[in-house]
Amino acid sequence: MAPRAAAAAACLVLGVGLLGGATTGFLLTGEDDSPAVSAQTAYHDAAALWHSVPVDRLFPRTLKGEGAGPGGSDRTWTRIAVAPDSGCAKALDPLLHKALRSAGCLRLLRATYVDATQSSVTTVGLLFTKADAEATQALRTRFTEQGLDRRDDLMPRPYAAEGTAAARFGDAQRASWTINVLTDAPVVVYAVSGFADGRTVADPQPAAEAMKQGATTAPAQAGLGHEAQGVADRIERGLRKAVQKSTEQPS
Repeated sequence: MAPRAAAAAACLVLGVGLLGGATTGFLLTGEDDSPAVSAQTAYHDAAALWHSVPVDRLFPRTLKGEGAGPGGSDRTWTRIAVAPDSGCAKALDPLLHKALRSAGCLRLLRATYVDATQSSVTTVGLLFTKADAEATQALRTRFTEQGLDRRDDLMPRPYAAEGTAAARFGDAQRASWTINVLTDAPVVVYAVSGFADGRTVADPQPAAEAMKQGATTAPAQAGLGHEAQGVADRIERGLRKAVQKSTEQPS
């Protein structure tokens, strides 16, 4: 009888210990509401990435675009220039700057890439805003519902660096673009593409339109919609990985 009682007592102690451990773990990790806590932490951490993450992580020297080209073809882009981090007033078209004003401009980081054939150039930007999550969601809603991301008078400006393949990549050379207001980070990701030979484009087209099957505009035929979207997507993915890594690091 005594051994059975001892065994029962041991099981009770072990059970209480496991329960206590589980409770402690719950209190320490906040597991029940961790998605909300994690999202808030990630949003907050993302705002500081512009000065805490090396440029080669935000804008890798080479981007691999498997299946990113027309018809699912592969693409490779090489970084040829990085602009000094700056404000938005001079780097953005006045109308686009006005459209983004409600979010505030904390910092704007930009880089320009050239494709493997040296025939197209793409400037990609990461606009870090001062907005909280609610204001960011409102900005995204306004951009999508009002079609601001598809208006050619709100195209992002390119970064033309002297002595590179993008030296002649000015406002008149803009061919296709994409703008994405993120909601899980205070960041607007954009990209604008054009021909590397400096030719002007009379009918610039949003990347989403230029990528449609059967599109016949010059940007569509040259695959410049795919260039803008492909570069923007990969920079955005890199940003999300940087945010995830920052939230995983012990405070």
